Amino acid sequence: MPEVRLVGPNGEQVGIVRIEDALRLAEESDLDLVEVAPQARPPVCKLMDYGKYKYESAQKARESRRNQQQTVIKEQKLRPKIDPHDYETKKGHVSRFLGQGHKVKVTIMFRGREQSRPELGFRLLERLADDVSELGFIEAKPKQDGRNMIMVLAPHKTKTGKGSKNKANAS
Repeated sequence: MPEVRLVGPNGEQVGIVRIEDALRLAEESDLDLVEVAPQARPPVCKLMDYGKYKYESAQKARESRRNQQQTVIKEQKLRPKIDPHDYETKKGHVSRFLGQGHKVKVTIMFRGREQSRPELGFRLLERLADDVSELGFIEAKPKQDGRNMIMVLAPHKTKTGKGSKNKANAS
């Protein structure tokens, strides 16, 4: 482009100048000429220290990644013909995971003839979801995946499990 809209190093508008003049100004002030809006007419360029700009944008990106919450998915595996005591133990694990704020992937593994009765696994998953409904909700409905049936439970946004314990201890 023969002309560009130039923005100074402190954000002030210099105006529309020839590209040669903009490059000369950048050379004199020991800065880089960076095109910030190439789609504009004329394109917008800014005088800046490009190395410093790249460093600051990397710092901002790192800071935003640090503030993101890491979602942890725990997995609990069951069988369709699970013993009642084993079911209670597994339910306790799922409750603990949801109480800690983690998602839980519940997998039912079918073997042999059990594969012809997927409704057993579906009923078991529904029962488990009902049993832990105060701690979490079904994020992904139960679905058959080869020999396995998978359902994902997610914790409620407000951590009711921790708040109710504190209230019980206070009274």
